[in-house]
This record gives sequence, structure tokens and C-alpha cells, in this order.
Amino acid sequence: RMGPPVSIGIPLGQLAERCGAELSGDADILIDRVATLDAAGKGAIAFLSNPRYRDRLASKRASAVIVAPADATSTALPKLVAELRAAFWPHLLPIARAWAGRLGQPAPWPDSLDDWIELCHDAGQTRPTPLLLRYGPGDWNALHRDLYGELVFPRQVVIGLDQPGVDYTGGEFITLEQRPRAQSRGTTSSIAQGQGLVFTTRDRPVPSRRGWSAAPMRHGVSVLRSGRRHTLGLVFHDAR
Repeated sequence: RMGPPVSIGIPLGQLAERCGAELSGDADILIDRVATLDAAGKGAIAFLSNPRYRDRLASKRASAVIVAPADATSTALPKLVAELRAAFWPHLLPIARAWAGRLGQPAPWPDSLDDWIELCHDAGQTRPTPLLLRYGPGDWNALHRDLYGELVFPRQVVIGLDQPGVDYTGGEFITLEQRPRAQSRGTTSSIAQGQGLVFTTRDRPVPSRRGWSAAPMRHGVSVLRSGRRHTLGLVFHDAR
């Protein structure tokens, strides 16, 4: 059976420790889902992706919120002071631009992540996309792409929050590459606790007789045999 991406009852302190984030607030609060600032209630963690929405924090009812250090005093809510997306951005941006150049595609991504997120919001993609995922025995996730609108960043990150082989068995991360005029190729990876895996959101350039071709990519999770598996997903474009 397919287990949808659901998170249930992970303590906020444990989540902060596994993400390498600084926590301000009650470490025992249970987090069971990710939500937008407007929709978040008890048990939900929200994400402040654009500083221009900082003034909304004081009136929101999320159990916790992920913010940048500069916004840490903007709310009394428990906070994961994290710059994970911002820290990855300068490392992934040159790759994204190089890939676009090889494929002859536009490279609309500015130097600043905040500027890119603002472009997403101007295009109607206003929902933050960090994903806190939980899988139990028998759960899995079908091969898919995280495309939430016309604006897409070509790389994303998944961070392991548990120890494979200790906290769970099975549940390998799967990528499937559709190669030009060849059979599709699948790869499985185990993600250690606290480690991040960078992977392709939609297509990646591969050498071809005519130069470079776009190889479509999808990703998923194999069947979890035992235990519980939690991951944090970082997508670098917001959703409609």
C-alpha cells in the first residue's frame, strides 16, 4: 500500500536536533504536519519564506515556525532558527545555471534566494514547500516530481532524521532517470541521520550525440519494512 507523506508526533526538540537547527521554545511540543502560516494550527510547523510576511507571525497559531536568525524576534512562537535553504542556495545556484546553459534554457534564478521566492510569489506560488515526511511499516512513496507551478528550481534536498538500519529498515530513497533512446535507470540511496542528499527536481543534462539532452528524473521511497522513517525535504520554489 502507499503511505502518503504524513508526519505524526515528532517532538520539536528532536526535529531541531536532527536538522542541526537552533531551537527557541518548548522542545516537547509534538509536530505532526507542515502548513502555511495562514493555515497552521496546533501541531503544525510553518515556514517564513519571505521577510515581507514577517508581520503576520504575531497573529498566527502554528505550534512552531521555521525562521531565519534575522526574524527570530518577530514572534513568540517556538522557532527553529534555520537557514537551511539559504545555506544551500549559493552552492546549488551555479549548478542550476550551468545546467540551463547546457540545455539552452532560461536561467531565471537571481543571486538571492529571497529574490527568487519573491518571484515565485509574484507568479502566484505563495505556499512554502518544506516537507516533513513520516513513513511506517509498509508505507512507500510513488515516483513523482515536486512541481508546484511554472517556476521551478532544478535541484532539491532531502535530509535524513533517523538512522537507517537502526530506527528503520527498507525505505531507501529512489531516483529514476529516463535516458534518451535507452532503458530507464534507477538508483537507491540510504540517507544517514543528519545528512542531506541533493537530487534533481525535473530534468538533468546528459551528453548526447548532438551535445546535451534533458533526461527526465523522478524520485520516490521504497517500501519501509520496519520502524519509522522521518525526513525533511527542502524544495527551492514555492507552490500555488
